Amino acid sequence: MKSVAETIESKTRQEKPVLSFEIFPPKPGAPFEPVRAAALELASLSPRPDFISVTYGAGGSTKVNTVEIAAGIQKDSKVPALAHLTCAGASREGIEEAADAMEKAGIRSVLALRGDRQADAADSGPGDFAHASDIVPYLKRRGFSVGGACYPEGHPEAPDRITDLDNLMRKIEAGCDFLTTQMFFENDMLYTFLYRLRSRNASIPVLAGIMPVVSVSQISRMLKLSNAFMPRRLLALADRFRASPAALRQAGIAYATEQIIDLVSNGVTGIHLYTMNKPDVARAILSNLSEILSAE
Repeated sequence: MKSVAETIESKTRQEKPVLSFEIFPPKPGAPFEPVRAAALELASLSPRPDFISVTYGAGGSTKVNTVEIAAGIQKDSKVPALAHLTCAGASREGIEEAADAMEKAGIRSVLALRGDRQADAADSGPGDFAHASDIVPYLKRRGFSVGGACYPEGHPEAPDRITDLDNLMRKIEAGCDFLTTQMFFENDMLYTFLYRLRSRNASIPVLAGIMPVVSVSQISRMLKLSNAFMPRRLLALADRFRASPAALRQAGIAYATEQIIDLVSNGVTGIHLYTMNKPDVARAILSNLSEILSAE
């Protein structure tokens, strides 16, 4: 099975966009089977994804489920899985344990993240790895393909965009094979970011993170979690169709579809869909893109 990095590089050379989905595992104590079923359904969609990314709970709270779901995706669907790994508050032994579990499960591709520490985490120390760039070299030495996160609008904790880009370059120089962006809703934000990144002579593949907006409550959560800029036209459709969940879902799918068409038309080489574990939403978007994503 090809690694995620090999898949991205080969697709980039073929000038066809990489397609990936992101899912999140169940929280501790929540049912496991619905998430597993959603992952397998996503893996079977057409066009088939190049890989499926599985998130990692705050403070590593879902790390066992992350590995189990990622391993199941690879075994049952033959689609490569990308397992997230956060280092905030983690000890070196904890990171080694997580890497050992992934390796044993046949997972060879990792998205290295700092992550957010839980306020009630048992380990109250700062951890042995302060930033994602600190664990990239370790994972590379272990033979993993390693991805990193980036923020088209700038990391919310960075004092300015120059500092944010400096930090990102350290992650790239540490050995990242590719980057996946935080969600964004205005494509010009990504184009400006890519121009600034390429001006640093960074040719690393970048996957554009797209989050379909299908409910009003989702907008509130996204504003709280990511502080992403919401274009006027997106807020207008949310306001116009607030009373009709079905209409808002349809409008949100159309908005995400238009975003992706524009990105592909402008040469973006990777699309990463934040699915929220909803195969029906991903299917509706892909039904509008089947020829577009396969075009030379």
